[in-house]
Amino acid sequence: MASRDDIKFLSNPNIGSRKKKYCRFRKFGIKYIDYKDKDFLGQFVNEQGKVLPRRITGNSLKYQRKVAVAIKRARHLAFMPFVTDLYK
Repeated sequence: MASRDDIKFLSNPNIGSRKKKYCRFRKFGIKYIDYKDKDFLGQFVNEQGKVLPRRITGNSLKYQRKVAVAIKRARHLAFMPFVTDLYK
């Protein structure tokens, strides 16, 4: 019987497989999301300034809500812009 190393594929067999998404807050034990840290919150905002959804960031529902509130607070206090062209 041929092993997996002996079989030659026409295309890469790992093309369809995706990396498992995880909640970075639960993985690293982050309890508090600081609204004054604009560099960290910038990871959850796209180029137009919109908040990225859970399906893209991989956050759990609890922490996605906290991120959204922190971004809104940062915008209200002018740490982050509401709308911009090419924020990153």
